[in-house]
Amino acid sequence: MIRIDCPHCGVRDHTEFTYGGDARREFPGLDCTDMDVWNEYVFLRDNPRGRHTEIWQHSQGCRRFLTVERDTLTHEIFSVVDSAGAPSARQKG
Repeated sequence: MIRIDCPHCGVRDHTEFTYGGDARREFPGLDCTDMDVWNEYVFLRDNPRGRHTEIWQHSQGCRRFLTVERDTLTHEIFSVVDSAGAPSARQKG
């Protein structure tokens, strides 16, 4: 079971959150008209193994977007930071 330590609400079960994808992916930009670029951004995803940075939204809590660094094999969470840039007081080293 994955438990995410929300910087605003405390430790919660992952079922309160919505997975938002890879935090390292760069948005192509609204002025981009290249359909291949958009196709890759929307549909082609890596399936990393090990330590990875992801976006999660606390959809059943504070509704904030969080950047979560976790191991995709063990589900160990290394850090949780508000995606707006405010570091979590609960952040783990």
